[in-house]
Amino acid sequence: MMEANLKWVEGLTFISKSGSGHAIVMDSSTSEKNSIGPAPTELLLQALCGCTGMDVISILQKMKEPVKGFEVNAIGIRATEHPKVITDITLEYVVYGDVNPDNFQKAIDLSQEKYCNISITLKRAGVKFDIRKVIKQQS
Repeated sequence: MMEANLKWVEGLTFISKSGSGHAIVMDSSTSEKNSIGPAPTELLLQALCGCTGMDVISILQKMKEPVKGFEVNAIGIRATEHPKVITDITLEYVVYGDVNPDNFQKAIDLSQEKYCNISITLKRAGVKFDIRKVIKQQS
């Protein structure tokens, strides 16, 4: 079981607290100048990056790959009409170091097909994924 609580601050600013006690500010102000936190849909992409990123780095570490740096970049495309759902996501995995390309691909595949519950939930909801990978020798 998971829990979350959301409290309104003002305007479209909210503070959300997880069951584990961690808090985050969410905002959907129309002006970036007045915004003090990410919008909920932005958080979804961030959560996706965190979920799959933790999987991939954990798998690569278990494979004893010499990872010097790692990042996941996401671009989400939304429908133009309400409810403006995310329809497509491009995920780019970038690893720094002399990492075996086959092991890198295997780690990504395991995350996308078995471990990352956020990726799998989004895929079951019909979101199309484009997965890219980059290996760089220097960070």
